[in-house]
Amino acid sequence: MRLFIASPVILNDYASIKADFDGIIEGKWVEEENLHLTWVFLGEVDDPGPIMEKLRTIAPLETTVTMAELGYFGRPPRVFFAKAESKLLYDKAREFKEAGFDLYRFKPHITLCRIKHIHNYRAYKEVLKSYREKKLGILLPQIHLYKSELTPSGAIHSSLT
Repeated sequence: MRLFIASPVILNDYASIKADFDGIIEGKWVEEENLHLTWVFLGEVDDPGPIMEKLRTIAPLETTVTMAELGYFGRPPRVFFAKAESKLLYDKAREFKEAGFDLYRFKPHITLCRIKHIHNYRAYKEVLKSYREKKLGILLPQIHLYKSELTPSGAIHSSLT
């Protein structure tokens, strides 16, 4: 089964973000119920037992973390995301590493859309700028092991812990 470790997210107004970029970017938006911050992507795993054991050594986050601002990865932009910058997240990432998990180039973010095309780059940058330091929602303190099933209509995530 395809597994990852993540924390759930609650956005204040995901519909408004999508509406603000409508006609500007084209891509696959993540379903709101699937929004999360990935700590570790594990890929195909036959037996989740050992992972669940290691995960029991990781405490939940001490508090919620505010997401503020939007960003992107890639040139041209390919992954559109909400930023979750906090020392608390980097401290927790260190805890994952100490427990034996591989956090390859950890950069805390919540993927919102896989961009296929930007129709108006100037408008994209302007709308992006309007989200600077804007509180977008919260990252919940829970940390779960998720199973991800890929279907023709999109991924279905279910918590195993």
